This record gives sequence, structure tokens and C-alpha cells, in this order.
Amino acid sequence: MSNEPWLGDACSLVEAFRAGHLSPVEALEASLQAMEASQLNAFSYVDVESARTTAAVADISLPFGGVPIAIKELESVAGWPATEASIVFRDRVAKLDSTQVARLRAAGAVITAQTTASEFGGINCTSTKLHGITRNPWNPARTPGGSSGGSAAAVAGGLLPLASGGDGGGSIRIPAGFTGLFGLKSTFGRIPRGPFAQHPPLTVTVGCVSRSVRDTARWFDACNGFDSRDRLSLPRVQGWEAGLDSFDLAGKRAVISIDLGSAVVEPTQMNLLTAFAEQLIAQARLQRVDIAVRFPNGGFEWSLSNLIGLAGALGDRYPACHEDLTTELQFAMSMAMERFSLQSAGAAEMFRINFNERMADIFEQTDFIFAATNPDVAFAAAGPMATTVGTVDLVAEHGFDRAISNNGALTIPANLTGNPAITIPAGLVDGLPVGLQVIGRHHEEQLLLDLARVAERERPWPLVAPVTRS
Repeated sequence: MSNEPWLGDACSLVEAFRAGHLSPVEALEASLQAMEASQLNAFSYVDVESARTTAAVADISLPFGGVPIAIKELESVAGWPATEASIVFRDRVAKLDSTQVARLRAAGAVITAQTTASEFGGINCTSTKLHGITRNPWNPARTPGGSSGGSAAAVAGGLLPLASGGDGGGSIRIPAGFTGLFGLKSTFGRIPRGPFAQHPPLTVTVGCVSRSVRDTARWFDACNGFDSRDRLSLPRVQGWEAGLDSFDLAGKRAVISIDLGSAVVEPTQMNLLTAFAEQLIAQARLQRVDIAVRFPNGGFEWSLSNLIGLAGALGDRYPACHEDLTTELQFAMSMAMERFSLQSAGAAEMFRINFNERMADIFEQTDFIFAATNPDVAFAAAGPMATTVGTVDLVAEHGFDRAISNNGALTIPANLTGNPAITIPAGLVDGLPVGLQVIGRHHEEQLLLDLARVAERERPWPLVAPVTRS
């Protein structure tokens, strides 16, 4: 086993260390060799010497003691590139660890490499002018999604067992769904985003993409809890991993709305996910309820709010740097410049307020919403973003704006309202993974974890793609 990267989950790797079957140094070296040989383009930076130094003295009694872990490109690690996946910041270096990275180090993790992301986390495809095309280990011609695409490719590709992610519009759930991984977007504020936390537009959470529910639970044990540098972060909650399988789900209410009432979802996938959701409801002994779930498409309002943050990050570099941005961000910035006004900003904020009211109304009648994670299976690795679903040309039927916004129509709702949501591997369509999304009540992530544990136990999913490191 020491000559190959670990293909189990991170928790089982720690168990192997403690049993003396493998050492952190051996695990790291196997991962480094696999990463070097890989054609997935999942990494933008590898900190070999620092990782080796940490692995050599790893304390395996700690939760992630000795586990090689990758960090998403958009998250700060002291001394590493801080590019935001953009050539605009290609020479910038981070001065500080993020709160999440600091807590992972304290939990014994070997912080090994930086994974590729979409530019500024703006789209659901990891293909940038700075790093090129990142590929899906299930089919290298397809995208692993974005913005946490490199993290998903690395974990699903068997290169290392665990990687960080961030989710501002689906950026954990979308790539996890495209690559057959488990991904939890927590309640807003669960893991602090400091230092220098950006508060508006209150959509982004951080966490991980993982091979197992217990890996994610252990991650939240290590990383959750208030930090004064993020004034909106939540108080610490204990016992995420220890509490698995301890919640009684029987009688909890669930509604199935695969398209959330407004997205266009590929029919074969819709049928697969409906059947999977019905089985999970039965296995968890939930009570199915029939209520109307119809969320308006909030792509424009979500984009406008987030583009204000992008404009702030670019500062006086824009518009001179316009041509340096990826095509999708050029389009988005141009659209925002054309449409932005006090009236449009006010309308977007009222949309968010009303959207939150709609979500609250629904959760007075149910405990879980079952939906698709993505409208279709993963599209081409190089992009552009999908404008077709199956055989349906969304541009012809709905116009370009609606076609583009369909990519995030299923995941953005939970970001607009701050609700927790997970994606659970549900099967394959045309040989590519499909994820079932479950949206839950605020602060009830542990119920979502237990629901995912039922699925994991009843229908185990592959921990890595069948052809790894391809």
C-alpha cells in the first residue's frame, strides 16, 4: 500500500497510521508521486518540502494526524500563491493562513498542495487563462465542475484523500456531484472565513469535498466555531463525527422537487434522482409531503451581488484588466456595468429578502427538500458553461441569460438563504456521476449528515473514479 496513494477515506488513513500499517511519510510520498504523474491538472502549487517536514513529525493521535490535504486556490495559505485563479494576481503571495487552514494544521493535517479553481470562483467549470483546463477523473474530456474543481478532481482521482472547498453558489456541491463525491454546504457562518472576512453578499461558506460522510463530519469537528475575525461566524458545535447515526429521522418530512420548480433537468437524470429520493425516504423512514416548491431563477440577482465583490477585489485595475479575465467573467462584468443602478441593486436586495421568505414558508411545511445537484452530467472540460440540457437547446427556448443561469439554478437557492445543503452520490448516467441534493433547515447539518449516512450504508458509492490518476 505504501507505493500507491490511499484510496480509502481520510479517517481510514488515520486508522492505518495508528495501526502501524503505513506512515504519514509513506502516504505523502505516494500522493506526491501520483500527483506528479497525473494528467488531471488538479493542482496549481505543490509545497513539497514543507509537506515532507510536517509529515515527518506528524502527531497521528490528532484527528487528521499525518493526512495529506489540499487547499482550494481561493483560500489563503501563508507563503503560497494568492492568485484567485486569475492572471490579474498571478504574482501575489498570501501572508496569512485562513482560519480554516490554521485549524486543519492544529488537527494534524499535512497541508500539501493548492488545487485549481475557476477564476474568482465565478463559474462551474475549472478552466482558466492562468492554469488551463482541469479534468474530471471519470472522463477527462469532461469538467469536474467549479469552482472547487481541482479539489474534486484530486479527491475523486485518488491523488489525496481530502481537499477544501468553498460554496458561494454551488461550488462544493456542483463539483462533488460531477465527480461522485460527498459535499456539504453548511449553514452560513458555520466555519469562519477570516481573517479579512468578506461579509456581503452573505452567500459563501467553506468546507470540503470528501469521499465519505465521516470525513466531512471530522472536518467540521476540526474547523467549525466562532472566530472574532469573522463577526458573522457561528458558535462552536461539538460532536459532529461522534454524533453520526444518533439522530432519529423517522417521521421527518421530505418533499421531492428535482427541478425546484424552475430549472431544466435532463429527463434520465430526473427519473434516476426521483427513484433514489423515494428509496432514501423509505430507508430513513421519512414522511413524504406534497407541497409546492417553485423558486424563481435568481441567477441575475446572485450574480449582481457577487460581482460587486469582484469589482472591489479588482479595484482600479478594472477596466484595464478586462481582457485578462476569462470569457465568462468578461461577459458578467460587462452585463453588470450595463445593468447596474441603484434601482437594480435595490431590486436585487428585495429579491433576496422575498426569496428568503419563500424558503422559510416551505420549511414550515417540511424538513428536507430533495432536488438535483446539477441539471445534467458534467459538460466539456474546456467549457464554455452548458447551454444545453440533454437534447434541449436552452438558448433557443429561453434565451442566453436563462441558459447560463440554469447551471446554478439548483444550488444558488441555498446560498441566497444560507440554508445547509448536501450532495449525495446517486448513481451514473452515461458513465458519469449524478448527485442528489438535499436542502435542510438552518443549523441542522447533522440531520443532513445522518440522512447521507443512510444512503452511504444502503447504497455505497465508489470512493474514487474507476480509472484513477488518468
